[in-house]
Amino acid sequence: MFVPSMAYPKTRQNGDTVRIALHTRLRADRIDQYEAAHRAVPAELAEAIRAGGARHWTIWRSGTDLFHVIECDDYAALLAHLTGRPVNAAWQARMAELLEVVHDYSADGAAAALPVVWEL
Repeated sequence: MFVPSMAYPKTRQNGDTVRIALHTRLRADRIDQYEAAHRAVPAELAEAIRAGGARHWTIWRSGTDLFHVIECDDYAALLAHLTGRPVNAAWQARMAELLEVVHDYSADGAAAALPVVWEL
């Protein structure tokens, strides 16, 4: 079970982009399927993510560990925007088959950001 390590950082008052880091984990026998799925992310999903306020989303993989960095206006608003959209629901159902630790796309999922320890 995933337990958030800190509260979601609020959108900055000066309007700067918020950077969110997340950690999820793949099922060891599903790495190839996960990477294949991400080579073919539906255009409708990418557009929904952008329309929700995301400017950039990168996922790195180390073994079965996945590290996400999302740059957006407001992460809670992004999740709210994606919740209930059929294209996101279908994508999350597919990812649930591939991931051992999934990200929570409910309102509580906004608290799943990793804490910043150091920044240059």
